[in-house]
Amino acid sequence: MKTIALLLAMLVGSFMHGQKENTGTITTVVPNVNGTEGEVLFALYTQDDFMKREADFSAVSKIVDESATCIFENVPAGTYALVVMHDKNSNQRMDFDNSGMPQEDYGTSGNTMSPGPPNWMESKFEFDGTDKKIEIRF
Repeated sequence: MKTIALLLAMLVGSFMHGQKENTGTITTVVPNVNGTEGEVLFALYTQDDFMKREADFSAVSKIVDESATCIFENVPAGTYALVVMHDKNSNQRMDFDNSGMPQEDYGTSGNTMSPGPPNWMESKFEFDGTDKKIEIRF
């Protein structure tokens, strides 16, 4: 009886181990980068981390023909928001003028240009784990 229970436990465990988390690829394209200086920074956030700390996924892309592309692989299904910035001077941060206005272009996955910093509700999207392509315009 103990042998049957042990075999059954091992069988169930092997099925559970074989299940894969629902992950996929998110490809992000910025087709309208103004100029070729610097680089484009990509940040993929969950709601808990949105604009508060380091993004769950981040990447840097070179600019080719006024366009930048980033591919995030093995992204678990969930709700996310993308924030993208043209870092013209490659200092890894947004630069502002004396009045607090951004001096570098940015955009979000919601493609809205509301006054103020990016907004979670306007930027969020659902990702079901199947490959997804998102275009963000500055």
